[in-house]
Amino acid sequence: MSDAIERPEPGAASTVPDPDAWAQACAEDFAAEQARRRAVYGPEPVSAAEELRRFFDSLSDKVSELRAPGATGGTAAVAQTAAQQFAKQFLASVKTVVEPVVERNPQIFDHLATAGTEIAAAYRAAVQRQEADWSREDEPPSSPKQIDLD
Repeated sequence: MSDAIERPEPGAASTVPDPDAWAQACAEDFAAEQARRRAVYGPEPVSAAEELRRFFDSLSDKVSELRAPGATGGTAAVAQTAAQQFAKQFLASVKTVVEPVVERNPQIFDHLATAGTEIAAAYRAAVQRQEADWSREDEPPSSPKQIDLD
């Protein structure tokens, strides 16, 4: 046998590298970086679709907790129970209608939330400009002006 070729001895541990070692190391580094960012910046914001789900859940919880003052017996308690049942059924039906849309297109709610924010910012800018025009002291007070939002 030549010295150039080394063969492992029988019973010795194999020195073949793990083919997934690089992927595992990257995944560990990525998880560590995510944990570090969560510690520094807090949890990641949830999507608008998830916020809508949470809203319906909390709303249905609040409806089930509502108690009318003084409704301890008689017709008031019956009316309150009927109103709670109606509200629960209404929320459940709305949730069953909205949930498939949210599942298929969660990014729609992100776009709608962004559009709502932009509309609010545009309205705020228009009102601030009009307020600045109204508050100028060089003009005498006149009849009411209409705000042009176009």
